[in-house]
Amino acid sequence: MLLTTPKFGEPLPITASPETLAFLAARRSASAMTLHAPGPSADQLHILLSIAARAPDHGKLAPWRFVVLSGVNKDGFVAGLEAIAARSADSSLVKKLGKLRTPPLAIAVISRHIPGKIPEWEQRLSAGAVCTLLITAAQAMGYGANWITDWYAYDADARALLGAAGEDQIAGFIYLGTPGDAPLERVRPDMEAIVETWAPVAIS
Repeated sequence: MLLTTPKFGEPLPITASPETLAFLAARRSASAMTLHAPGPSADQLHILLSIAARAPDHGKLAPWRFVVLSGVNKDGFVAGLEAIAARSADSSLVKKLGKLRTPPLAIAVISRHIPGKIPEWEQRLSAGAVCTLLITAAQAMGYGANWITDWYAYDADARALLGAAGEDQIAGFIYLGTPGDAPLERVRPDMEAIVETWAPVAIS
């Protein structure tokens, strides 16, 4: 699979794509526990990460980075998390690692704050947009994807094990693979309850 990327300064006309709208209307996360091999190849992963890196990024800061977890390296990371979980009285922590252990590939999206004119909030939102593009692109490529945080995105020792430091935050772990079962549609928000049209309000 080849990816043709535009050159800097090249015009990118906005064109309608009904196929894209239809695809997005049926976008659905796959259960992490159903994801198995094969996952994306090295070339496919490069494409997915390149697409994710096109997320809106005010200030062109790239306030995020990717950590790829696969094969024996992912096994080692899980083993490290198991050791961390063993220190806790909460037995559910180890069980929750099944979502990370099962899929053949995981991508940690690490959000960073770059001091300057761009508010931290916008930089953190950009990392979330990266996660969204990554799971959407993976489904467009024919793979299942799931965006999860869970305890190991917030635990200080787990974050250190991953290589997150200082103000780094884990925007999410993106799990990728071939879904064993077709995801089922879930309940969606009531649009009337979450959409309103602004109108001027008299201020006394």
